[in-house]
Amino acid sequence: MTFIWATRGRTWGFRLLFDAGIADPRAEYLRRFAGVENVMPAFRRDGDVVVARFPDPLNRRDSAGRVIPHEFVVFSPTSNAISSVDDAIRELWPEVDGTFKRIWDGPDPTKSH
Repeated sequence: MTFIWATRGRTWGFRLLFDAGIADPRAEYLRRFAGVENVMPAFRRDGDVVVARFPDPLNRRDSAGRVIPHEFVVFSPTSNAISSVDDAIRELWPEVDGTFKRIWDGPDPTKSH
């Protein structure tokens, strides 16, 4: 699966955790989410790219009590199976669930390397 995944943890702020192998994933993420920055849940298709945002399926919240959002920019061929937020949850959540369980309650995962 090829996608950008952004979220935040219990104590660490918003981070891009998967970069889809793109040289500048932040720029791609910002461009694709333009216009739906504050929409929850969100779904948009642009050709063969899907943008999806949904709240944490296990209703986790950060230390400030905010809902944990999961935001994805999904590229083909994975995007072909996604036509709604529900599809995004079904297709994408199993791919990141284990990683998120492992890191969400820890320190900033981007600084642990």
